[in-house]
Amino acid sequence: MKLEPKTPCHVVALPYPGRGHINPMMNLCKLLVSKQHDILITFVLTEEWHGFIGSDPKPENVRFTTVPNVIPSEIGRAKNFPGFMEAVCTKLQEPVELLLDQLEPRVSVLVADSFVVLGVGVANKRNIPVASLWTMSASVFSTLDHFEMLRDNGHFPADVSVRGDEVIDYIPGISTTRLADLPAIFNGVGLQTLHIALEAFSNTYKAQHLLSTSFYELEPQAFDTLRTKLSLPVYPIGPSIPYFELSKPARGNDLNHLHWLDSQPKDSVLYISLGSYLSVSKVQRDEIIAGVKDSGVRFLWVARGEASELKHGVGDNGLVVPWCDQLRVLCHSSIVGFWSHCGWNSIQEAVYAGLPVLTCPIFSDQLPNGKQIVEDWKIGYRMKKKKVGGGDLVTREEIAELVQRVMDVESIEGKEMRKRAKQLQETCQGAIAKGGSSDSNLDAFIKDISQV
Repeated sequence: MKLEPKTPCHVVALPYPGRGHINPMMNLCKLLVSKQHDILITFVLTEEWHGFIGSDPKPENVRFTTVPNVIPSEIGRAKNFPGFMEAVCTKLQEPVELLLDQLEPRVSVLVADSFVVLGVGVANKRNIPVASLWTMSASVFSTLDHFEMLRDNGHFPADVSVRGDEVIDYIPGISTTRLADLPAIFNGVGLQTLHIALEAFSNTYKAQHLLSTSFYELEPQAFDTLRTKLSLPVYPIGPSIPYFELSKPARGNDLNHLHWLDSQPKDSVLYISLGSYLSVSKVQRDEIIAGVKDSGVRFLWVARGEASELKHGVGDNGLVVPWCDQLRVLCHSSIVGFWSHCGWNSIQEAVYAGLPVLTCPIFSDQLPNGKQIVEDWKIGYRMKKKKVGGGDLVTREEIAELVQRVMDVESIEGKEMRKRAKQLQETCQGAIAKGGSSDSNLDAFIKDISQV
């Protein structure tokens, strides 16, 4: 009797079209195929993003396919972020449905970013199991899960410029927090996207699996709360960062700044990156430049759009580059601290590298991420804004002082902070080691989707 060839497990990966979402989705996909070689992955990109990363190296059984851009690339999400999020929710539906109907072999599971809110609906309509990938912290998920509690306690809506220091101590799974440290979607311009965030969260209840890019030991109370409330399995599989690439040689465009780092003393360089999106104002940027220069420290600064401007302002103590392999840089022996906008992927890379963090959150989940660093994990300093000329700024004096503090490896405070950062690093690397919590959760997820 002739045996029929086994149909491979076919995973369709549907990331939200932004770097902070595409990267963790791709890292997850690479981990999946490294663990089970007969998994086939179709990775869905907008045409714009295919132009950005289509030539990047990837495993043979990960293939790219494209859908049209949701808005013209010349408009860009930076100029109309709420409009971009709305377009992702609406304009992707028809091409994604068409794609799912045409793909071969039969789709085993759709792994959809939670913020591509159409994913759960189009998959359920076709009886395709769906795994929702949550690319923020579990704590932010729990906050959204208890949104009604905020409203019932009079903390929504609330003007954080007036009530920001009010304490919230009733959200299950979340440590005591200030109103100002809730996700920025609860106030100001963030309110324009709150309905999408709430829909993204609520849609996870209709999925068959919930994947988290965090790891259990980083947020145990939040995960315990989620597992108590959700009926679907929750898999913390993070950190979903490219740690598995570190054993490979650096690519050619990495070499100049890595050679520069090689020439610096151990524990002597501050790494600065304020994210790939939602950059600070011109006035704030000027204060940052002056503060870094006044601090006198060595630095490596990644600034995509403003690299040439920064080179003229910060002096000769450092290097300004438009791009780098961030995790490889953070793990370099000369790096002693990380000044971050507190995007979730960056924070997990800092944890993996065992570094203290200067927090300078700008928007969205960056605010509670910064709070976790400073207050929960105690591995960083908060940059505090002051009223200056009618606006809120982190002044150059504040910047220079905090930069020097985070670079001080000899102070008692500095040693204690680094000790905590190294302990968290060990916990993180234990989670992804064979048999660790994240490794075991990934195995369990593969087993579940392979039985479909």
